[in-house]
Amino acid sequence: MKTLTDVLLNNAGTRGAATAVIDGRISLTWVEFARRISKLGSVLNRSGINRGDRFGILSLNSWRQAEVIHAGQWIGATPVPVNFRLAPVEMQSIFHDAGCKLVVADSQFSGLLEAPELAAWTDSRLLIGDDENSSYERSLIVAEPAEPVRCSADDEALLLFTGGTSGRAKGVPLTHGNIMANAKQVGSRWPAKPGDVVLHVPPMFHSAELVKTVYFMQGAASVYLPKFDPDALLQTIEEFNVSFALLVPTMLMLTLQSGKVPQYDVSSLKQIIYGASPMSADWVKAAFEAFPNVEIAQGYGLTETAPLLTMLDHRSHADALATGNPARLSSCGRALEGVDIKIMDTVEAECATGQVGEIYARGDNVFRGYLNRAELTKEVLVDGWFRTGDLGYLDNEGYLYLKDRKQDLIVTGGENVYSGEVEVVLNRHPAILEAAVIGVPDEIYGEKVIAVVTAKSGSTLMQDELMDFCRGKIGGYKIPKEIYVVESLPKSALGKILKTELRIKYKS
Repeated sequence: MKTLTDVLLNNAGTRGAATAVIDGRISLTWVEFARRISKLGSVLNRSGINRGDRFGILSLNSWRQAEVIHAGQWIGATPVPVNFRLAPVEMQSIFHDAGCKLVVADSQFSGLLEAPELAAWTDSRLLIGDDENSSYERSLIVAEPAEPVRCSADDEALLLFTGGTSGRAKGVPLTHGNIMANAKQVGSRWPAKPGDVVLHVPPMFHSAELVKTVYFMQGAASVYLPKFDPDALLQTIEEFNVSFALLVPTMLMLTLQSGKVPQYDVSSLKQIIYGASPMSADWVKAAFEAFPNVEIAQGYGLTETAPLLTMLDHRSHADALATGNPARLSSCGRALEGVDIKIMDTVEAECATGQVGEIYARGDNVFRGYLNRAELTKEVLVDGWFRTGDLGYLDNEGYLYLKDRKQDLIVTGGENVYSGEVEVVLNRHPAILEAAVIGVPDEIYGEKVIAVVTAKSGSTLMQDELMDFCRGKIGGYKIPKEIYVVESLPKSALGKILKTELRIKYKS
């Protein structure tokens, strides 16, 4: 099997009567799911999407979004799932950069597509209905199944966008080979079985969605949670006998903090992977106590690596708690089988054990370069290695420790926010002289976004005014939660703003 469509066809051929997707109103076998996907391929063809084309997706988590993604791959096209929380101007930039010829969207986002910035796609859209009488479902009834396009492992399977420090999102094309390689790498450390039931919680436009590919390759069933809250999570686990869930730490901590775990039957749950950032020893201990029969692991990776590079397995967590060694919990684990990691210093010499430097990675899961960004690609792909931009070190047992995220990256509630793109918006305000955006620790969300700004001479700035100024220009989760107006910002001798000093000053 070389492509994700090959996996789908194999599931339909060898596990045809097994359950593929479940929700409150429907259950589809692999044969039924594959047939819908083949017919949706025809619908996409009639909408002008053919092999080599790209199309955008704006959707909450759902099995229908999953079939749209599969249908695109079925006909050799590339799905481009986009964060629906972005401002229309940000979506416009992504759709244009990707060359999207169509936008497939949940019907609830139809009003969003009326925004002037998205006018180019007003007549090039397909709305996903949420009931059997929708035009989406009616189009599938009359459609003839499309034959699957024969693709190779090197063909593009998915295009995801990550935030950019320059204010422009970066397109990360991932091939079928990248995604399937990582599924095999994850599978070397993390068991998945055909009888598993997988819960999709983080938004499907996020690379975390790809971690579940190892379950897809085993023919496991999938359940989709459109919107997270602790009750919805726990109720879904109980109702559908979920055995695996990937959660960002914020989701896990909010669920534990709610105190509602004992109110639900979660005995079916056997595995949890958390990612995006580590959790404190106290929260890990709370998770072990709330889910005593669940295997818990942490994964570290990037969109560019499809996505995981390392894993801190359940045994490492348990040993750290049992031996009173919480420092191990700050590690993101060891490299997966088939992944190589090294630490390099600023003169491109390999660092010694325990020495902090930039994390380099290589493996069949690593992407081949950014979309339309040749110079940036040249910077990050060096002699077969990917420069992650993250700083860390390896200990003498091969455990990787992160010391800092990508330059100025803020991870809040599992969402990546690059300070540069927020600063670009703030600096457009006519009264702002300079702006620095940083992330500071937050007990629930991991980090929160704050801004420190200076005013032009004779001008005054108010926090509420600046927050309002940001709305509609960037996604709501990127808007600073606090904005401090100061007389001057700390700078180096070269005039560079010293964000490290700001983080120390505002961390409490």
